[in-house]
Amino acid sequence: MNRTGYHGIPRWIYGIAVVGGLLVILPLLAMLVRVNWSQFLPLITSESSLDALGLSLRTSAASTLLCIVLGVPLALVLARGEFPGQRLLRSFVLLPLVLPPVVGGIALLYTFGRQGLLGKPLEMAGIQIAFSTTAVVLAQTFVALPFLVVSLEGALRTAGSKYEAVAATLGARPTTVLRRVTLPLVLPGLASGAVLSFARSLGEFGATLTFAGSLQGVTRTLPLEIYLQRETDPDAAVALSLVLVAVAAAVVGLSYGRRPSNTGANAPADVQP
Repeated sequence: MNRTGYHGIPRWIYGIAVVGGLLVILPLLAMLVRVNWSQFLPLITSESSLDALGLSLRTSAASTLLCIVLGVPLALVLARGEFPGQRLLRSFVLLPLVLPPVVGGIALLYTFGRQGLLGKPLEMAGIQIAFSTTAVVLAQTFVALPFLVVSLEGALRTAGSKYEAVAATLGARPTTVLRRVTLPLVLPGLASGAVLSFARSLGEFGATLTFAGSLQGVTRTLPLEIYLQRETDPDAAVALSLVLVAVAAAVVGLSYGRRPSNTGANAPADVQP
């Protein structure tokens, strides 16, 4: 027993935890050993590599912004709303977490493709989405949106609604409560969800390849470039994989660094209607 609470973990748990950690760490170390360090910079600064990295960063940023725009209302509705079919809606929103990405790509293709559900009307309006940079953003948003919704919904449920109720009794309108109380209260959870969405978008492969294709500078993101280089230049594939791992690790580390220690400490000091 200590000041922070009970932490008595059986010794055999540590043994299993070590095995689990090694399962993740050893493959990364093996890749690190395989890197051709003498040619590392030339490999990651080739024209195709820089195009892929730049495209991945731009589309991941765009998809993260789209996840915030769409995910915040979804999380609020799931955490605060009460309506028939709420559990079903949550199941569909979280489905991309367990759905194979290539299946998501096929679904997007039959929705926004030339012969898709919305693709035909868009084609008549002169808008083509499939096999474009927009398709990359949509594919990334499709797989990354649940990460933001899960993080923010959890933060909303943990924070509770007592501060919002107090603000409402003081005469604040729902939009004012949302802007002045709810969002500041769960801002750390929103930031963590956004960072995780960015990381997931950065690593997206299957849905992007199926829905957007692989055209250099247009739809070929870094994971697709790694896949292509694996067949022609394994050293380049390993070097680019290391870059992707480093960026993803930094992003995930940033996400966990933003986790709040005490939700109550983030309560708004005052509320004006």
